[in-house]
Amino acid sequence: MSNGQLHVEPRTRSLTGVQILGTGCYVPDNVISNLDLQESHGFDPEWIVNRTGIHERRFALPHQATSDLCAHAAIRCLKAADCDPADVDLLVVGTFTPDMCFPSTANLVQDRMKLNCPAFDIQAACAGFVFALITAAQFVAAGTSERALVIGGDCNSRVINPGDQKSFPLFGDGAGAVLLAPGDRDQGLIAYQLGSDGSGGDLLSRPACGSRIPPTADALDQGLHYLTMDGRAVFKWAVRILTDSTLAVLEHARSSIPDVRWFIPHQANVRIIHAASDVLGFHRDAVFKNLERYGNTSAGSIPIALDELIQDGQIQRGDLLLTSGFGAGLNWGTALWRW
Repeated sequence: MSNGQLHVEPRTRSLTGVQILGTGCYVPDNVISNLDLQESHGFDPEWIVNRTGIHERRFALPHQATSDLCAHAAIRCLKAADCDPADVDLLVVGTFTPDMCFPSTANLVQDRMKLNCPAFDIQAACAGFVFALITAAQFVAAGTSERALVIGGDCNSRVINPGDQKSFPLFGDGAGAVLLAPGDRDQGLIAYQLGSDGSGGDLLSRPACGSRIPPTADALDQGLHYLTMDGRAVFKWAVRILTDSTLAVLEHARSSIPDVRWFIPHQANVRIIHAASDVLGFHRDAVFKNLERYGNTSAGSIPIALDELIQDGQIQRGDLLLTSGFGAGLNWGTALWRW
């Protein structure tokens, strides 16, 4: 088992001249409270709150899949940006719970929205949105995209084990989207870091339903089609990588904690968020949290947070936002974005 220690120094870069024109998010109507989990699975509501900070989450309805959540978020995003779908020239979706192995979830969203553009998925688990955001920003900065639609979304309820009291209550379903366009030279990714450490892949994985372990009856009987996680090891790694990558990004940008208007970490666990923000010195008022209502929505968590802040009028031109996604892979993406 890996301890998640990286053997090389991850690289930190900048990519400016990109702006976000609009945001949108969608969570299913199906609210699952901790009391619901107590009634259906015998889970302890107080334990869930104390260990995770989560009070409720949303589960997709039986007729919904990841592409449905993503499409809803994308439609709201384009409306907020006053952008005609015909003007979208790139679609990138971050997800690790695709509707199916192929075609990609991005292709399904593209067809549903009748977009005329290349469309592809990026699989970096809970870091998926940041990976997708930076990938699409490269196209915009290079002048090969004028309107890039980036979506992060997951249906975690379809891959979590209902018998696992330590992991099942953590996750929820949801999606968020942003629309990228060329911006001023001072806008965009003032600094970012993408990193991977595949030696820690066994800490958080879904063993079956791939080419290594096909979805046989025996594999399903063993529950290998469910997410498995070494919670203690992932927790320690997440706090460390969230802290270290944030410091590296701020150093690259020659910025400091007081310069950041909003710290928007991946909404995995309130204890991870508090531990990292306390080490870094972020005031709690500058740390965004909504996991008490949605749980861990994986690739959906950061864009959902962005949309909620925008809807509340909490982000203004020139604000610095520090976002960080981290999870299975092990992957992480931390970005300092100037609005």
